[in-house]
Amino acid sequence: MKNINIFLLLLTLLCSSCGNSTQQEQLNVQEADWASIEQAARGTTVQMMMWQGDPLINKYMQDYVKPQLQKQYGITLNINSGQGKDIVGLALGEKETGKETSEIDVAWINGETFYQLRQLNALYGPFTELLPNNQYVNWQNPYIARDFQQPVEGMEAPWGNVQLAFIYNADKVKTPPASFEELETYVRSNPGTFTIPNEFTGMTLLKSWMIALAGKGELAGEFDEAKYKKYSQQLWQKLNNLKPYFWKQGQTFPATLSQLHQLYANGEVNFTFSNNDGEVDNKIFQGVFPESSRAYVPEPGTIQNTHYLGIMKQSGSLPGALVVINFLQSPEAQYQKASPKVWADGTVLATEKLPAEWQEKFQNIPAREHAPDRAAIQNKAFEELAPDYMIRLYDDFRREVIEQN
Repeated sequence: MKNINIFLLLLTLLCSSCGNSTQQEQLNVQEADWASIEQAARGTTVQMMMWQGDPLINKYMQDYVKPQLQKQYGITLNINSGQGKDIVGLALGEKETGKETSEIDVAWINGETFYQLRQLNALYGPFTELLPNNQYVNWQNPYIARDFQQPVEGMEAPWGNVQLAFIYNADKVKTPPASFEELETYVRSNPGTFTIPNEFTGMTLLKSWMIALAGKGELAGEFDEAKYKKYSQQLWQKLNNLKPYFWKQGQTFPATLSQLHQLYANGEVNFTFSNNDGEVDNKIFQGVFPESSRAYVPEPGTIQNTHYLGIMKQSGSLPGALVVINFLQSPEAQYQKASPKVWADGTVLATEKLPAEWQEKFQNIPAREHAPDRAAIQNKAFEELAPDYMIRLYDDFRREVIEQN
């Protein structure tokens, strides 16, 4: 009798599990209410792919996000290391092999990755209107509503908003160059103390420099071959003239931002950069940068952009992916990562739309100490260019500058 009872119990649990799986497969999230989506997400595992190059971002995800998702929603979040080219490569491979379920559900993306994934028809959506926390997103901000000139159209959810900043050692640089024009004078006057990383942040710097040469708004809209050739050639000429004054006489360039950060931390160069205007406080807190580090935005400005979360079209955990992203957009999660001691990531929420207690919390986030005030640099914000500008700059910087003797 005891064995029969055990058998019946196991059979019941098995049927219950099958029912939950069937519910997930059959649930049409576009028509379901949020409570049903949360119920379908409970007990699922969500695979997320993201850049893992910053220890404090990793700590935020591992020590805060993952436990909260498990506690509040019963979701297990697995984080896989990878960024742009890795995500696009995975999507392309899965498409070519006809794989029905993707290895990842949620991806941290923006810009050219968003563009390439849409070209592959690899993203699920539109989905942002399904998320309860979407009501708080600052969609009126063009730096959020458009990603590299591309209307988001519900195909990715904003996660954080940042602006490119110059970081320098105030003990060594008493008067940092106030503009891109002054930067040229500084580099010539201080040989060996400046370089550019050959990666995403470096390309954002080059785009900002190119916009400064062209004039704000001149390169807006779709990619323009004639304009690109005109202003990129001006940029390459300037860089090649300055190259002998770069670190290592411009014979080599840091391949990653972390390498440039290390050169800066070691005192080999006086400048580094960050796509996050608040990162300088974050890195000082970590003990990576010297206390004398400061950040600013030169005239006439730099690129401000938003980073996003996308869902793979072949996601095997669609309800779970939606719940994960909704949590990451929540006032609670956005507030946590806004602190300089956590991430110093700018929020994508229109805080005036939040409940009063959350408005007060956002108003009292620990003040920046060495980073520029966000309101003060807003008038120096450039909108991201169309994806082709970034794609072309990667190749042309290598060919026109790095490989030139």
